[in-house]
Amino acid sequence: MTSVQDLGRLGSQALGMPVAGATDAMALRIANAVVGNPENTGALEIGYLGPTLVAAVDGVRVALGGKAKLTVQPAGGEARSVKPWRSLLLRRGDKLTVGAVEEGGVAYLAVAGGFAIQPFMGSLSTYMRSGLGGFEGRALKAGDKLPLNTVAAEGEERELADDIDYGSGPVRVVLGPQEDRFTAKGIDTFLSATYTVTKEADRMGIRLDGDSVEHTRGADIASEGVVTGSIQVPGNGKPIILMADRQTTGGYTKIATVISADLARVGRMKPGDTLQFAALEVAAAEAARREQEKMVRRLIKGIRTALPDVMLDLNALYTQNLISGAVDAPSGY
Repeated sequence: MTSVQDLGRLGSQALGMPVAGATDAMALRIANAVVGNPENTGALEIGYLGPTLVAAVDGVRVALGGKAKLTVQPAGGEARSVKPWRSLLLRRGDKLTVGAVEEGGVAYLAVAGGFAIQPFMGSLSTYMRSGLGGFEGRALKAGDKLPLNTVAAEGEERELADDIDYGSGPVRVVLGPQEDRFTAKGIDTFLSATYTVTKEADRMGIRLDGDSVEHTRGADIASEGVVTGSIQVPGNGKPIILMADRQTTGGYTKIATVISADLARVGRMKPGDTLQFAALEVAAAEAARREQEKMVRRLIKGIRTALPDVMLDLNALYTQNLISGAVDAPSGY
């Protein structure tokens, strides 16, 4: 599934409007930086398997943020592979195919200048459940024509110099705000069990399967505000991590909230992935977020002129005698 997303529709939750936006904000920001866009420019969010796109004009500069098989077939030419995190200038008739996302469940295709789409409530993000924002309020389908704000000029291509560090180990959380609605055993279960992402996971929430978390007096509360990363525990005891398309309020107990620094990592998870949780204090969560922002700034600052692609003709190499003569090497070599 592919949709237009930016960093989200901020400032409208009081009206009941979900934020939506990228599930991996780091990848979106950095992909935009590679093609010279402001970090909040709307891009194509690709879930699991990407589309095939054809450039309708000359001068479409793109970059894929995320790891997926990416091929370009020039009009009348042969297809070739393209590295992710590297800009590429497409010409009229060039066909760009994004294959399966290889690491994580999401990637982003940024286009220099962005899309000429009317913002809805200040954002290009698509909220598909209500058919709002983005391109006609829905995921893209065959035959769609996305208008561009501008075309790019010839010039040096750019690339990301280092990989994004999403972290590893348990997903870090701050307990609460309804921590008191769970037994000590329930909290211990939550922090020690291994959970599996189910097939019901989507942009609204990641449903987990694993040991049930025990409540003290039921799962229902008066509806109150929720945030991205809130972890609800309904009556069956199975945690649900609320994600980008989450509702603005909810009536289930919330045992914890994923820290901001781990939201991108969680947003990349796909069915079958496993995870555990670890509790932090608020101060440690804030420090982790500051460190992550330093990393993002360092990566963006380190974007460089792209190194030339080195193409080896292996068949030609195999026919050549690449070693002539002999060397008297010292023993041990």
